[in-house]
Amino acid sequence: MSYLLVVDDESEIREVICAYLQRAGFATREAKDGETALTAVSQALPRLVVLDRMLPGISGDELCQRFHAMGLPVVLLTAKDAVDERVKGLSELGADDYIPKPFSPKEVVARVEAVLRRVASSNSAQHLLLAAGRINIDREAHVVLKDGQEIPLTPAEYALLETLGARPGRTFTRAQLLERYESDTGEVYERTVDAHIKNLRHKIEDDPQHPRWIETVFGVGYRWHERS
Repeated sequence: MSYLLVVDDESEIREVICAYLQRAGFATREAKDGETALTAVSQALPRLVVLDRMLPGISGDELCQRFHAMGLPVVLLTAKDAVDERVKGLSELGADDYIPKPFSPKEVVARVEAVLRRVASSNSAQHLLLAAGRINIDREAHVVLKDGQEIPLTPAEYALLETLGARPGRTFTRAQLLERYESDTGEVYERTVDAHIKNLRHKIEDDPQHPRWIETVFGVGYRWHERS
């Protein structure tokens, strides 16, 4: 089930924000610091992160940049209310919105809902997030990022990744995958799918010899297995 992650070192603030978000119909999880937040994200990708900038250990600024690179929307909470700090949060750190403390919990809910509407409108047409947010496919630009770093793919590799990722759990035969890219590449042999899958695994899998995401369905074809 999708959820919103609230990251703040003050338990009372976390509890109040979560309570109001839950009343608005959202499932929530809490994290008291950066390590806890990263663990939560690695286990299940949140729809959005409400993030305090002033955190012990890993700073909120660093977390915001990391979450932005993963394609996660972030609403920053901070006591730093100067104009230049707002500009830094939005332009340099990649936050989607910025709320100074003290704040109204109702305003947090309204801002979160507004960001989610914008993200849903954009992502439905342009982006595809995979592997708990570690892989981000920009469909408009035909660019693939892994952990925020661009991965160069051939047209065939890109078409295969987009096809598999758009329908996680569905098994595609080699013939079906071939149909997805043969018109662009001119290749007509089903065995070329295996070669492209092998190359794709070397580019996106942490361990290509033991792939976590692109699964072989023996005797049939391949499927995307979404794992954290």
